Amino acid sequence: MAVLTTRRPYGAYAGITGTFVGGLAIAGALAHLLDRDPHEHDALDLVVLGAATFKAARTITRDDVASFIREPFVEGEAGDGDEHPVESGDLRQAIGELVTCSRCVGTWVAAGLAATQVVAPRFGRLLTWSLGAAAANDFLQAGFTALTGKANELG
Repeated sequence: MAVLTTRRPYGAYAGITGTFVGGLAIAGALAHLLDRDPHEHDALDLVVLGAATFKAARTITRDDVASFIREPFVEGEAGDGDEHPVESGDLRQAIGELVTCSRCVGTWVAAGLAATQVVAPRFGRLLTWSLGAAAANDFLQAGFTALTGKANELG
């Protein structure tokens, strides 16, 4: 990550954090109003949520298909692998830091998927399990590529 020479956008960080907490509060209130019970989720749901979060976060922060999300907030061509947040010292920089950090985006994705599973269970489960299956596919594809590469070396 590039060393920032401009002042950190602390006000924007506070706004982003407030939006995150406010979104969770709204989701909690909606779940209460709709009488949704998140206690019905189990350990398997957590594993699938983790895999889905991984897949979505990697897609948003790295894949070409999501470069349109990062483009307004980064310097360098989004998708080339050499992008970094703009050094504007404002909300644009803060969002750039967010959308180029897979761990940071992962927190937002996890919260969004979990909230969706509680507020709109059918859609949330479909979305989470689809992304979880895509993450499993990524790991299987990488494993297959590594295995066939090693087999070809030995053969």
